[in-house]
Amino acid sequence: MSRDNQLLDVQNLHTGFRIKDDYYDAVDGISFTLDRNEILAIVGESGCGKSTLATTIMGLHDHNNTKITGEILYKDLNLSNLNETLYNKIRGNDIGMIFQDPLSALNPLMRIEDQIKEGLSYHTDMSAEQRQARALELLEQVGIPNPPRVGRQYPHELSGGMRQRVIIAIAIACKPPIIIADEPTTALDVTIQAQILDLLKDLQEETQTGIILITHDLGVVAEMADRVAVMYGGQFVEVATAEELFSNPKHPYTRSLLNSIPQENSQDSELHVIEGVVPSLKNMPRTGCRFAARIPWIPESDHEENPVLHEVAPDHLVRCTCYKHFHFRDEEGEV
Repeated sequence: MSRDNQLLDVQNLHTGFRIKDDYYDAVDGISFTLDRNEILAIVGESGCGKSTLATTIMGLHDHNNTKITGEILYKDLNLSNLNETLYNKIRGNDIGMIFQDPLSALNPLMRIEDQIKEGLSYHTDMSAEQRQARALELLEQVGIPNPPRVGRQYPHELSGGMRQRVIIAIAIACKPPIIIADEPTTALDVTIQAQILDLLKDLQEETQTGIILITHDLGVVAEMADRVAVMYGGQFVEVATAEELFSNPKHPYTRSLLNSIPQENSQDSELHVIEGVVPSLKNMPRTGCRFAARIPWIPESDHEENPVLHEVAPDHLVRCTCYKHFHFRDEEGEV
């Protein structure tokens, strides 16, 4: 897409958390762009840095214990350099966020309609009557029945699915061009999950919003995403269009994730399990392939000493050369 459609440009972003006297990067050299009317999915296991990337973009870290370098370019601003006053003008108005746990994200002491109106009061010059009308309009837009009654209720009085719809209403209240959805359906049952995903897709198509969708659910990615970035150990290890990634996955981590999905005709076979766990920040290797320890049958010589992203096809990037030699432990030879 042309730069006219580009909403966000992240370049060489690092987010390091202070542990005792040193900083350890949970986000390590991440670069990507987000275009208008695009859904970019960021996938990976828990602990890979996905939510840290989201909260870095939103400016939600304590700078006394966090070191952030690189660029988060939005319009003519580098968000990584903004002070809190300027960032408050961006949050909600230009970038909305749908949090993973709506019960903890909502204020238990405020009525639903007041929580929606709070952002409108800060970012717009609407009158009290206009804010009230907009709050009820948003509740109806996200599919909540009887908005006047629900608007007067408190978060604990709503179901999980309704609370998630309220969070979406708050995120889109000021019509931001960018929405970050951090595991928006994790705690919901399958039926409500499908409804929430349909709602996000409809909102994106109606408003041409760019969405960063953070998830570990590859089924959600297949249904929703235009592009996919697979994240491991704070780095992107593979980036491609959704169609390309599912039809031609390259990186061992991507292939392992896909191989872990239950298949329709696999009732009699064991589910693939990726060996090991994601290392902690202090134990994360700073040289070599970070996924190497979880595929120990691949020789060290097949990995790069300092892995970089390689373009293996147009708009298809893969980190490290180990993808050329990877095979699953129970397979013979190389793939």
